[in-house]
Amino acid sequence: MHNTWIALDAAARRKNWWWTGYLTAIFGGLGVAVALTETDERFWWVFSVSICWLLSVIYMINRGYGRTLLTSDRIVFRTFISRRSIPWGEIVNIEKRRHQTRSGEWWDLRIVRMRGRSLAIPGAFSGRPDDAAFEEKFTLIREYWTRSARTE
Repeated sequence: MHNTWIALDAAARRKNWWWTGYLTAIFGGLGVAVALTETDERFWWVFSVSICWLLSVIYMINRGYGRTLLTSDRIVFRTFISRRSIPWGEIVNIEKRRHQTRSGEWWDLRIVRMRGRSLAIPGAFSGRPDDAAFEEKFTLIREYWTRSARTE
């Protein structure tokens, strides 16, 4: 099989940026509210809010621009802050995982390694349960995985 990239399309990345902006507005409002309060530890509160905001933005950028390369012998994760290559032989399962919060739910794809550790697959998540592109990515990854198991 030829190498295939899995990533979010332009519309999904744009939506991710809108959510990042929304998150920034919330943290900005919280930071201003904390900065305007009269307390001796105001610096530490503003510092803590700023660190939480920075970690959240890094997570959102990492999630939005992460990509996965599927090759005949391995899966390669490329994100904003890391690179990882895992041979297909070390993978025991590929699963869809549902995450639910008060404000909504989302799905992502994960690989489960031999030692039981699961890793999120960059470029493969959705906020809708019936997303055809998400299902297509899931099917494609499982196809690469099953084909590699037959050749080993």
